[in-house]
Amino acid sequence: MSKIKEKVYDWKDRLKDRHMLSLVVTLIAIIIILSLFIYKKQTEYRQLSENSYNMAFYEVVNYVEEVETYLAKSLISASPEQGAQNLTQVWRESNLAQAYLSELPISNEGLSNTAKFLNQVSDYSYSLSRKTINNEKLSNEDFDNLTMLHDYSNDLKNTLNQLSNELNNGRISWGELTKKGTPVFAQQVDNISKDSFSNLEENFHEYAGLIYDGAFSEHMTNPERKGLTGEDINEEAAREKVKDFIGEENIKEITENGLSENGNIPSYQYYVTKNDENKTGVSIAFSQKGGHIVYMNSNREIGAETISFDKANEIGKNFLESKNFPNMRETYYLKQNGIVTINYAYNQDNIIMYPDLIKVKVALDNGEIMGIETTGYLNSHFERNIPNIQISSEEAKRNINPNLEITSERLAVIPTEYQTEVLCYEFKGRINERDFLVYVNVETGKEEDILVILETPDGILTM
Repeated sequence: MSKIKEKVYDWKDRLKDRHMLSLVVTLIAIIIILSLFIYKKQTEYRQLSENSYNMAFYEVVNYVEEVETYLAKSLISASPEQGAQNLTQVWRESNLAQAYLSELPISNEGLSNTAKFLNQVSDYSYSLSRKTINNEKLSNEDFDNLTMLHDYSNDLKNTLNQLSNELNNGRISWGELTKKGTPVFAQQVDNISKDSFSNLEENFHEYAGLIYDGAFSEHMTNPERKGLTGEDINEEAAREKVKDFIGEENIKEITENGLSENGNIPSYQYYVTKNDENKTGVSIAFSQKGGHIVYMNSNREIGAETISFDKANEIGKNFLESKNFPNMRETYYLKQNGIVTINYAYNQDNIIMYPDLIKVKVALDNGEIMGIETTGYLNSHFERNIPNIQISSEEAKRNINPNLEITSERLAVIPTEYQTEVLCYEFKGRINERDFLVYVNVETGKEEDILVILETPDGILTM
């Protein structure tokens, strides 16, 4: 015991030595710094993991959404070509969903039911797609199975959206799912049913935000750029167009951002500071060829809504008319953060020209035009020679699913994936409480395309 005391006293005496004390303090400082460094690296690693898991989960939700949409389309498709296309998409999207599902930090047991379902959807849709490619009609049993798979996919979509909300709101963390993956995830997925999630808001479609461009927006690019008419203009001429478009009396300052040649339409870009009390900023661009408005986007705080959609639509059409875009008809729209984004298509001889799309943003507090985007119109617009109609509307109806309860019809020109256009009958109808648009070629009677209509509290969209 005395020896231990001697050693303690000896250690104290050494500490009194200034050199030894400095050494101990330095050692403690190094340990603290090293601990902080390790903690920081661990935090960064956790954040990177969280970001990776969030991205993978978002992709799973996205692809399950696509599976549900294409299954819905396959249920009303009457032509083998459309059926094969939709079922092939189901097969593709379900495989991609499985791939991202495997990246999530949840035990295999917790993922088993979801993975099993997606695998069944993939295998079954692939087998049916081969059947339709060989021009075989789907049997009633096939449609019954597709209906069942569609119902399950809809339930799974709702469940994943619920989990997404809980993750976004911090009620569940990926750390919790990693530690308790089986009880947390499996409990949610094993119990999917319409009743248990009937009150959920299916707000996944809102993620599209203002990037939503309406029906057939994926075909907005065209190498010919038929709507780009006129001679090339220089930067000074484009600057004058900015003044004319916004109103010189409304402008405090214009900043030139040069000619952008990387986009689909080479354009002169500017940033405008308005002379209002908020010094509102406006991004705007005019095409080098012809000096056409390509886009304008204004940002400010939006107040309480006082403008109805009908009034906003009237304002939007009058605005387009004043900017030399006549005969535009509203198609689909989305409300978000006090702004309604309305998609307009050109109307020629009472026929909707879906390739000629313009997007207009209207503030719902005072009706101010907050933005315009004309890419589809500038790529595709020209006066068409309307082909002769070879089959009647009644004949066309015989080529679509007889269970579709048709509520309206009209003529429409739609783009194809081959950079061509076709004139179709557009039949709007309903099956199993879902709204669809079915397009039938007026010359051949072929079913060209099917869109799902999504009516939400914030707008009407298509997929």
